[in-house]
This record gives sequence, C-alpha cells and structure tokens, in this order.
Amino acid sequence: MSAPTPVPRPGDPAPELVLPDTHGTPVSLIGLRGTPVALVFFPSAFSMVCSAEAGELRDSLDEFEAAGVRLLGISCDSKQTLRAWGEQEGLGFDLLSDFWPHGAAARSYGVFDDGSGMPVRGSFLVDADGIVRWQVVHSPGHPRELGAYRAALAAL
Repeated sequence: MSAPTPVPRPGDPAPELVLPDTHGTPVSLIGLRGTPVALVFFPSAFSMVCSAEAGELRDSLDEFEAAGVRLLGISCDSKQTLRAWGEQEGLGFDLLSDFWPHGAAARSYGVFDDGSGMPVRGSFLVDADGIVRWQVVHSPGHPRELGAYRAALAAL
C-alpha cells in the first residue's frame, strides 16, 4: 500500500483535476487558469454540517465574486445527487462530482479518508497561475470557519 498523498501547501502547484459538474460537463483546473479558484471538498451532500457550510458559502458568494474567485464545491456524491442538493439549498455555485474514479481528486489533494470513503473538509485557494495560496483541512465533523475564507480572499 502506498503512502497517502500529502496535502498541497501554500506555494505548491495545485494538482490538476477534471470532474463533471451537475450536468456532466467536465471542469478542469487547467481550463480555469487565469481565474483564481476556491476548491471546497465536502464529505457528503445533504448532511447537516455540509449543508450549513454550503449555505454560508452561498450567502457569501458575492465576496468570492468581488475577489474574482470561482467557487467550486466537490464531493464523492454522484452528479445527480449534487444537482438535487444544489437545487434544494439554492447554492448558486458549481458542484463537481468526484464519484468515479471514486475520490481521485480528493486523493490528489490529500483529503480522501479511506475509512469512510469520502473526503474530509479540505479547502484550497488556487491563484490564477495554478498555485495553492491557502488551505485548511478539518475532520468531517468540524466545519470550516467563514472568516478563514474571508482572510484568504483578502490576502489573494
């Protein structure tokens, strides 16, 4: 068994990912070069903590847009599940499915938990050149604080 992939640190190149959005359209990090991107890994759609976090991000979407940052939520749920969750919660930002190969993107960012089969709460701010500028990783039961995103956006 190989060692887990380390979590990218600020200054590291962001690992490439290509994932389908809720309509099956592939989204690639390389294709978004020139635009800063916030990657937010969620353990599971429809869970209480994930829905609360996603709702905070939805309610603060204008702050991401004002900073020119594209917000992308990622989980191992299917694109159909993510579409239903996004519609129910009125999220307004893109959700990407890391369903198959299961957790490949989360693994490449060092945030996949083999024991549960889902990502932990990892967030990464990637600049327009594809370099990680900020990251935070929490266990599934511990939400990320909105203030940390705000500080990262201000520092970008």
